[in-house]
Amino acid sequence: MTERQAIFPPDKHALYEAHGYSAAIRSGDLLFVSGQVGSRTDGTPEPDFEQQVRLAFTNLEATLSAAGCTFDDLVDVTSFHTDPENQFPTIMAVKQEVFSKQPYPNWTAIGVTWLSGFDFEIKVIARIPAGA
Repeated sequence: MTERQAIFPPDKHALYEAHGYSAAIRSGDLLFVSGQVGSRTDGTPEPDFEQQVRLAFTNLEATLSAAGCTFDDLVDVTSFHTDPENQFPTIMAVKQEVFSKQPYPNWTAIGVTWLSGFDFEIKVIARIPAGA
């Protein structure tokens, strides 16, 4: 049986301790990343929506990097949105910056009513490169 290894970015935010979860779990050559939000270091949400989305991607990138991965290693993405109809133009603009070339990872977007004070969350599965 493959052992699970908890992965945290160097500057992990307070939400991991406050809510008792790991930023990511490595299992074999797969990395399962918990939902990343636009959280400041103290665990509070970034109030500006575009900056919250950007910070969620920054937090995601830091977690991926801690496991030796990049955005190119993503195979599955799920995002959660509190107001998809109005938020999508902003999210798509940031997404296009992050994923500027094909092949794109598969992506499922889900509208939700509550994200604990946040308006955007992104969780992913990545394949860890050999030797990482």
